[in-house]
Amino acid sequence: MTKTAKLLYTARTHTTGGRLDGMSRSSDGRLDVRLSPPGAAGIGTNPEQLFAAGWSACFEGALEIAARRRKIVLPRKCAIDTEIDLVLEEDAYSLRARLNVSLPDLDRDIARDLIDEAHRICPYSKAVRNNLDVSVNLI
Repeated sequence: MTKTAKLLYTARTHTTGGRLDGMSRSSDGRLDVRLSPPGAAGIGTNPEQLFAAGWSACFEGALEIAARRRKIVLPRKCAIDTEIDLVLEEDAYSLRARLNVSLPDLDRDIARDLIDEAHRICPYSKAVRNNLDVSVNLI
């Protein structure tokens, strides 16, 4: 971290059991989830769903920043449908992602520019850049 960097927040979780039959709880107790494999019957979520939820929430925040910088009001019905694929290829696991962004009532060129800027500034997008196959779509 550089001298000018300012730590804003640290998320802390404790996880046991992994994705097969695990539990994950945040240090403040606000997150307390059962974990299960993708597609399994019963209760529990999986890391891919958690990643999709976190990334889409962060991306929407980045959209708000991009819009504010341009003095544009985002549509109230702005929405992001995020899809995270767990892929097995040649005995190796990897992820693929699609962020499908809806910005109704906004000019398509302006919407595309906002999405591109959000993808540049979103911390999740930065974290996976050049590591995941990602498409960010205006729908």
